[in-house]
Amino acid sequence: MTEPTPPRFALVVVDVDPPEADEAVGCLFELGAQGVEERDGTTLRKGTSGKVTLVASFPDPASAAEALLGLRSDWAPRQDEIVGDAWRDEWKKFFKPFRLCSSIVVRPPWETYSAAPGEHVVVLEPGRAFGTGLHETTSLVADVLEEHAAVFAGQRLLDVGCGSGVLALAALALGASGAQCIDVDPEAVAVTRENAERNGVADRLSAGTSPIDAVPGRFAAVVANIEAGVLCSMATALEARVSPGGLLVLSGILAPDAGPGQLDRVRGAFKGSPSERRKASWAALVYCAPEVDL
Repeated sequence: MTEPTPPRFALVVVDVDPPEADEAVGCLFELGAQGVEERDGTTLRKGTSGKVTLVASFPDPASAAEALLGLRSDWAPRQDEIVGDAWRDEWKKFFKPFRLCSSIVVRPPWETYSAAPGEHVVVLEPGRAFGTGLHETTSLVADVLEEHAAVFAGQRLLDVGCGSGVLALAALALGASGAQCIDVDPEAVAVTRENAERNGVADRLSAGTSPIDAVPGRFAAVVANIEAGVLCSMATALEARVSPGGLLVLSGILAPDAGPGQLDRVRGAFKGSPSERRKASWAALVYCAPEVDL
């Protein structure tokens, strides 16, 4: 009996400076990419040192080869391929339990972890969504939530751009009574719901693709870990969802040395005087009791 021919997946790989990552992702999609994986020093699979490595999938080798012609030469574009399906689960070998913040440990479903006194364990399967919790942008928000847990204890949190739902799950572990999650990606919403089931909090967490303008009510805490341009475009809607005296945390912003001007643009789009947190090349802005129109 003839063995079936293994599937082959066409790829285009580029190495870009961190401030150019968003531009390069957009360019790859314009050239026909079906999906783009981002690798850097914080991801499970590492990128080229000092760079962000983007791995874009294309429908076939011919379309990948054509895309190479439209990419900047200083991004070192090259064509590659993956043979077979084993790569889909390859990342799981690298995903081990880790500390998201001082009191929360994240573990994948296939790993075990014995919690120490005072620790909370969040079971997370990122699946098809962005958000293992390992990225600095995510841990920045988790640290802030832990520090300001009293603000939203017994109250609801809104997670905008929820990805895998890791931040909402962390907030529930830290004392939130409920979490509403939204994301433009239906697969992220599905993964968030699955993770809520895994953690036994499906009755306290809702997830959907509603735009933020359509989300009713206000929340004791609102977190948005997206990217600077999107944060700016959502500024009015984000502020309007924060209860008086509440907490607003913005992340996904490149620090000034990595993305000149990003932090200032986000600051300028929002009211009030935030505190700033930094990890590596990333920054977060924290608004306590932000100015809102009552």
